[in-house]
Amino acid sequence: MQKSSNRMNKINEELKKEIGIIISQELKDPHITGLVSVTKVATTPDLRFARVYVSMIGAKSNKGNLARLKKCSGHIRSLIAKKVNLRNTPELVFEFDESIEYGARIDSIINEITAELKDKHE
Repeated sequence: MQKSSNRMNKINEELKKEIGIIISQELKDPHITGLVSVTKVATTPDLRFARVYVSMIGAKSNKGNLARLKKCSGHIRSLIAKKVNLRNTPELVFEFDESIEYGARIDSIINEITAELKDKHE
């Protein structure tokens, strides 16, 4: 059991790296704005599907970017097939990763509370 999960981790990391390179360097889509980064890839054990989590900074529209990535998923998948040696290249399912935004929101709340406490003690 451990060997297969180790193998899946390696596959997920390799896919994450390659998809990130493809999106940032090889995908020439003017409709994708801002910085798009792949935060995580979760592949099904049968390698048929890979859920690709992306975060976006400075994007005009997160939903627009996500829609464009979904539209380009077949092209990205074909580029992955050439770069990553897998028997079957998984179908890519793009999802927005809100963890960075969530972390930033928590950070700003903590900063507000800290500022309020500092004001009270002065």
